[in-house]
Amino acid sequence: MASNVDEELEELARRAKHGDAVALDDLLRRIQPEVLRRCARFLPYRQDAEEACQDALLRVARKIDSFKGDSLFTTWLYTVVSNSARQTYRSMKRRSAEFPTEAERMPHQRDPRTTSVIAGSRIDLLEALDQLEKDRPNLVAPLVLRDLCQMDYNEIASELNLALGTVKSRIHQGRKHVRKSLAVT
Repeated sequence: MASNVDEELEELARRAKHGDAVALDDLLRRIQPEVLRRCARFLPYRQDAEEACQDALLRVARKIDSFKGDSLFTTWLYTVVSNSARQTYRSMKRRSAEFPTEAERMPHQRDPRTTSVIAGSRIDLLEALDQLEKDRPNLVAPLVLRDLCQMDYNEIASELNLALGTVKSRIHQGRKHVRKSLAVT
């Protein structure tokens, strides 16, 4: 049953790529729940995940013609989703720095009783990924696709047009760098 659903999704993507507006509408409607779920894996707050989801769906609608079809549509989609979620996080971070609220201007420590451990760890991970992007940008995509999008190594190699050994090496190196960033000092 699941393979039929995947085949139907792939067919919708193919038709949408070739300009079928009805197929594109159906495709966006079908992928929206999964896109939101994946954005929520990156971003700790539902509103932020919804913003990233809308951005990802808009990118799919605008860029569906750039989907090559060499790999599965879902593989391409996960790349779009991870990029949208990370871009939403960067935008939020910039806005926060530019327009601090009154509460943020006052020096304070976060109260561990009111800070979600999950939210905190996601923010820490996004910070670590931003740092990795500054230090070693070629390591980010393989790491995100493997550890956050849960794609297998062969799919990642195909999507990024890299040798399997290169993908595994980059994921290993990316994990080492992120681990250092996440280490409590």
